[in-house]
Amino acid sequence: MLVSYKWLEQYVNLNDVSAKALAEKLTRGGVEVDGVEARNLGVVKVVVGHVASKEKHPDADKLNVCKVDVGEAEHLQIVCGAPNVAAGQKVPVALVGASLPGGLAIKRAKLRGVESMGMICSAKELGLNDKLLPKEIQEGILVLPEGTPVGADAVALLGIDDEVLDLDLTPNRSDCLSMIGVAYEVAALLGREVALPDANEGVVSAGVPTSDRVRIEIEAREDCPHYAARIVEGVTIGPSPLWMQNRLMAAGVRPINNVVDITNYVMLEYGQPLHAFDADTLAGGGNRIVVRHARAGERLTTLDGQDRALEPHMLLITDGERGIALAGVMGGADSEVTPGTTRIVLESARFAGRSVRRTSRQLGLRSEASLRFEKEVNPDAVIPALNRATALLCKYAGGRATEGHAEALLDSPAPTTVPLTVARVNDLLGTSLTADDIRVLLARLGFAVAGAGDSLEVTAPLRRADMVRDVDVVEEIARLFGYDNIPTTLVRGATTPGSLTKAQRVARETRRALTGAGLHEAVTYSLTSEARRDALGGLFESPGRIRLAMPMSEERSVLRTSLLPHLLEAVVHNRNRNVEDVALFEIGNVFLTEETGAPTALPTERRTLAAVVTGARSAANWSESGRAKVDFYDLKGRLEKLTTHLGIEAVYVASAPEGFHPGRSADVYAVSADGSRAKLGRIGQIHPALQAEWELDDTYAFELDFESLVEASVLRANYEPLPRFPAASRDIAVVVDRSVPAGDLVASAREAGGAFLESVRVFDVYMGERLGADKKSVALALVYRHGERTLTDEEVTLAHDAVTQALAERHGAELRK
Repeated sequence: MLVSYKWLEQYVNLNDVSAKALAEKLTRGGVEVDGVEARNLGVVKVVVGHVASKEKHPDADKLNVCKVDVGEAEHLQIVCGAPNVAAGQKVPVALVGASLPGGLAIKRAKLRGVESMGMICSAKELGLNDKLLPKEIQEGILVLPEGTPVGADAVALLGIDDEVLDLDLTPNRSDCLSMIGVAYEVAALLGREVALPDANEGVVSAGVPTSDRVRIEIEAREDCPHYAARIVEGVTIGPSPLWMQNRLMAAGVRPINNVVDITNYVMLEYGQPLHAFDADTLAGGGNRIVVRHARAGERLTTLDGQDRALEPHMLLITDGERGIALAGVMGGADSEVTPGTTRIVLESARFAGRSVRRTSRQLGLRSEASLRFEKEVNPDAVIPALNRATALLCKYAGGRATEGHAEALLDSPAPTTVPLTVARVNDLLGTSLTADDIRVLLARLGFAVAGAGDSLEVTAPLRRADMVRDVDVVEEIARLFGYDNIPTTLVRGATTPGSLTKAQRVARETRRALTGAGLHEAVTYSLTSEARRDALGGLFESPGRIRLAMPMSEERSVLRTSLLPHLLEAVVHNRNRNVEDVALFEIGNVFLTEETGAPTALPTERRTLAAVVTGARSAANWSESGRAKVDFYDLKGRLEKLTTHLGIEAVYVASAPEGFHPGRSADVYAVSADGSRAKLGRIGQIHPALQAEWELDDTYAFELDFESLVEASVLRANYEPLPRFPAASRDIAVVVDRSVPAGDLVASAREAGGAFLESVRVFDVYMGERLGADKKSVALALVYRHGERTLTDEEVTLAHDAVTQALAERHGAELRK
């Protein structure tokens, strides 16, 4: 909200408060001011002049020699090149010695041999924003109204001796979307009175009651609780007075003509949007206004010239036969005020904010009016704003108004009364205010306070719809009392050391481990397409789809059930930009639902960890060439590094998850201390068909349930003494069926090896014709050690034989010869 300091002075006495001091006061009072901008960008010594005569320059076709009366003893001779300069005009004149924006200094000069004693200025040369100027004065010199006094200070006349406060309003402070609302706020902070304009001053009566000329009907009762109108006849379309144009431009609104400018001016003054219809373009001369919802297939051409298809939820203003405006959003082109308009139907209404918001967003029409309706206008301002605009139309457009107003009033809201206790105020603020102190503070805002003793009842005016709970009122008391005046108190209560939850610690360690293993963290969209959602199935069952009501595109229309599709998209994105070696991981939420139809409950969110790798593995040193491509074991090694870092004993069981290579994939399990297993997720190569569809080389991925990973993690350091006695190492190679997992052999060896077996690992797997088509050789390295003494050969042999026997009995293993 842009607030003119000079305009604000019309309502509140600001004689001893500068614009910057006022901005500081407002900010400290809870209404943040982003900045204060001076409208005068360096204009000095510019006055109003009267062009007495104009003659062509004797030596230049595009220059004119003008005699200009600036209120001095003699006329000034000024050479001007503007094509629109003419004798009889009132214009701004920069005298010799004047300064203009940009550091331009005006001096006595000769132009093509003719002396020039100043400069006739355009609006842009005076620093005015030409985008806010009426179209007819955007080019050439600025022509002032005929009645402008010669010699007057142009700075004051054009309102550029003003400063503009830029208010950054929070959504609950819609009352400050009007000059009067800001005036109430300023008056309360300064402890002064508000002087409101007389809304009916200047009304010229046409001698006919409004109710005889127009009838209001509301069919869309839930979206329009109040609609009022008044008719103004005999108007003459022309420019609005200069002071009004100055105030509109200070507020960032471009002047158009007197009728439109008056409706905009009153909207800024009262916060109540208005609309003017050309009565002669309406059915029956505007004798009937019907507010209803649009009908199926109905269309309306709006003021911007766009033919718009309407939907049944859109609120429409009609003349009983056809639509003439989208309520609270934009008027219709057929009923627009034109230079030939003489009769006006003036509208002032309350429209439901939800209706206006939905329509304006759907049509992409956002305006100052829709902004105010969306936040709900002040019910008390509907009629005063209508009367104020009527009075201004009579005064500045020569109109005559019908007496009173016609209206349909379905709902008249009552002011909100909030119970409050003095103890509650002081407990929240840490103050020692009395009931009388509270009454005085709230009275400055126009709040009524009833009750006696400690219990009070506070009634806020309708313009303050944000007063709902007692804490809202307490905030107002704190603002007016002054945050700086609230005593400083030490925080009391038990203190606890800060710490991370287990989930936060696991997330931090996971990122540390995976980035240390050469992966980069990615953050991808939570929204995906139907096809991408189903490409790789999911780690969790989710028969239903969670679709967006208004997706920005088909590619972002449903919530994801897996992290992998978007990580693969990121791989494709990198490969398309010649980044062939990609290793990414992501920790994010997936969204699950059992409902197959329209959802009636919020989805279940599960945190998930996923990673993808493709391309070649990193070189061992700078001179290495011909790097090998990554394979299943590269990704498995990185995952094992993570599980080891988190204190998890993980095992891998061959499987064929959806979307993965059936022979190069596995389920990942965490083994607990009691030997039970809990599934963590899946790992493997992306299915060749999907790789071909996405134009990928061999790509490997894993996806884990992060919550299960957290549960299985053991985030504590285990300390063991350094071994003091030597170990005995034995290797064994056994031949087993190819279907026997190597992990099962390792588990059996650990169980059979007893207390002496320190470690066991697979160091070779061989498959060849010599072993048979369905056989493989698995080589295990076993280390035996005793913590308190050196093992004898007999003890090692007994333990090793037990391992060999267990492998043979449980898995049919034979020693490889």
